[in-house]
Amino acid sequence: MIEKHIVLEDIDPVMFYGVGNGHLQMLRSLYPKLRVMARDNVIRVLGDEEQMAAFEDSVEKMRTHILRFNSIGEEDILDIVKGRRTNDFVPADVVCYSMSGRPIKARSENQHRLIEAYEQNDMVFAVGPAGTGKTYLSIALAVKALKEKTAKKIILSRPAVEAGEKLGFLPGDMKDKIDPYLQPLYDALEDMLPQVKLQDMMEKHIIQIAPLAFMRGRTLSDAVVILDEAQNTTPAQIRMFLTRMGWNTKMIITGDMTQIDLPHSQKSGLIEALHILNNVEGIGIVTLDRRDIVRHKLVTRIVNAYEQFDKDKDSNESINKD
Repeated sequence: MIEKHIVLEDIDPVMFYGVGNGHLQMLRSLYPKLRVMARDNVIRVLGDEEQMAAFEDSVEKMRTHILRFNSIGEEDILDIVKGRRTNDFVPADVVCYSMSGRPIKARSENQHRLIEAYEQNDMVFAVGPAGTGKTYLSIALAVKALKEKTAKKIILSRPAVEAGEKLGFLPGDMKDKIDPYLQPLYDALEDMLPQVKLQDMMEKHIIQIAPLAFMRGRTLSDAVVILDEAQNTTPAQIRMFLTRMGWNTKMIITGDMTQIDLPHSQKSGLIEALHILNNVEGIGIVTLDRRDIVRHKLVTRIVNAYEQFDKDKDSNESINKD
């Protein structure tokens, strides 16, 4: 009789063990010559050497399946243990899978263009109104790169506030003060990575989330770097950010020109950057519109109503000037 310890390092143990340890009970019945115990992310196995080797192989295949699809069912486990071919084909249009096992992929023509631009360029600008999936799809591409080991880390940033002193009105330390501004990034990550694994990656700085001001002086290499809400950067800020790019790095810059929160006297750095970098080789620019909105149908109507309001306002101002 031999004993081994198997550590589930990069997946959610709860997903592996199943609801009420259902998957674990199934493994015990399929390997009757082994005594299988689990605590946290460690599986302790005692028993027959031959079955032990088969058990280890099954655990590794289950781990790979969960890593790829963020889910596993009893039929998948049975196929793995019995040596049958599992349905592990990932369609070409799927970027990755959510924690619920839902495939994350482009849902509109311009979203397809965003994925293609990312694959063909090292820097991509994705500009469009709220709800077009700019940030979510960008983070999905970054998570895919991390899982496929084409990038060693993900760096997410966005302008936090207009003036540093305003942070003082919020309670807590610096992390507590900036977290509310970065919550949309956390939400997307939590939908794609197990909570325990996400926390571990953040503690090890594999995934870094920081306000734009923290980027100064850094060289960002071997990473997917995303700047969200770039319409609220100043020309100096976005220039500083874009020049942080290092070797084997991809950058995605997202923004919504209709939600510029800068003072009226301050020009948006995103607008200037798009004008200056429009024809630079290696930079892709994708413009999304209301047809790409994937949120509630009311979001599309709201965007349309505000666009019409802005047009009417501009038209009236033009008439008054004449």
